[in-house]
Amino acid sequence: MKKIYIISLLIFFSFSFIVSPTSAILEFDKKIENQKSILDSINFDWWKKLDDPYLERYISTALEKNYDIKTAALKIEQAKLNLQAQKADLMPQVSIGASPILGKFPDSTKSQGTFAMPLMASWELDLFGKNYDKTKVQKSLLKGTIYQTDALNIAIVSQVGTTYYNIVKLDKLIEIQEKLTQDRKEIYNLQKISNNEGLTSTNDLILAQKAYILAQNDLLDYQKARTNALNALAVLIGDSANNIKEYERISFDNLGNNFNIPNEIDSQIIVNRPDYKALEKQLEASGIDIRVAKKEFLPSINILGLMTFIASSGSNFNWNNAFSLLGGSANLPLFTGFKRVANLKLKKNKYEQILNDYQKTNLVAIQEINDSLYNLKMDNKKFINNKKAFEIQQQDYGFSKSKFNLGAISKLDLLQKKESLHYIEQLLVGAKMDCYVDKIGLYKTTGARI
Repeated sequence: MKKIYIISLLIFFSFSFIVSPTSAILEFDKKIENQKSILDSINFDWWKKLDDPYLERYISTALEKNYDIKTAALKIEQAKLNLQAQKADLMPQVSIGASPILGKFPDSTKSQGTFAMPLMASWELDLFGKNYDKTKVQKSLLKGTIYQTDALNIAIVSQVGTTYYNIVKLDKLIEIQEKLTQDRKEIYNLQKISNNEGLTSTNDLILAQKAYILAQNDLLDYQKARTNALNALAVLIGDSANNIKEYERISFDNLGNNFNIPNEIDSQIIVNRPDYKALEKQLEASGIDIRVAKKEFLPSINILGLMTFIASSGSNFNWNNAFSLLGGSANLPLFTGFKRVANLKLKKNKYEQILNDYQKTNLVAIQEINDSLYNLKMDNKKFINNKKAFEIQQQDYGFSKSKFNLGAISKLDLLQKKESLHYIEQLLVGAKMDCYVDKIGLYKTTGARI
């Protein structure tokens, strides 16, 4: 016996050694496959074309750690389990029990013990395909959940991209505003000296002081907006806001100016949007639900089987002490308080609601794509105009600088020209980043298939 025990342990550990690594490899392969599927769903190659390793890292982190994405993954698992549970209704149900009994019979002074071990089986014959249709409903809902998750992934990475570029924009605006604030401080100091010498009025001094204070306030607003944007990015990538000072990003000056704007968008893109496909699957499932509700008016047919061994001791468990039966039943509820009628109407009502959402989504998708494309085109034109205005202002400032060096204009006049240059540069920064945000908007509205 001891030898048999040792051999059994050796076989068990050998089997564990063989199976465990294999299971780990399969689990690893499944994880890699899931990651590839997620990257395909968001068209990660599109983000790579932006040539920004910092942004790519934030997107990868969001896909891994964002809590909305984690919840969506759990919903997919939930849908798979619902499908698995529904498939079980297509199979026979088998159970076994144990019933110890101790009793005293009439005309006897002794108690007698018996032990029953019933084995029961039941199977609903799916002659009308009701359970099969219910399984198809769960399959459609599972596919719909996967498409909903794809749509969520696209929305999340779009938020990450938009937030990231807003931070880059605010970095540049703060840099310009710091220079502008310093210039206005210098203008105020020059006005103060001129006022003391009686060369400028007190009103000019007050206006210069006011402009300096407003520049400080604008700087504070930009800094506050950047902190809020960094906090928002932290939430999107599932990180603590305590780490926002460590967040790296590209410099605004290293961003490209070519936005590769398409002239038009193929309407076929709409039907490939994951939110559109998700509603298609919901509509499909709802249509099958109506068919199932109609089949609830048909009888249910079941096959029942029972085998029980009854004995007073372990040695009496044999075929002579067995009790068995095999039978069937057909049940048709005659009156349920119009519950089945109400259920059928409810399923039809739900179908109409989903159909309306489906048709609305089609219209909204067309609007969103048209708006995104138009916004990108218009903001690109505005960027080009602001770029020209900035170049003209740079030339004007260059001329003013030459005049100042020749003593033709005062330092105050030069600073005011420089102030105008900073203002137009801020407009240029805003216009350029609007184009980046519009580009991400077009990516999102086309379902990442631009």
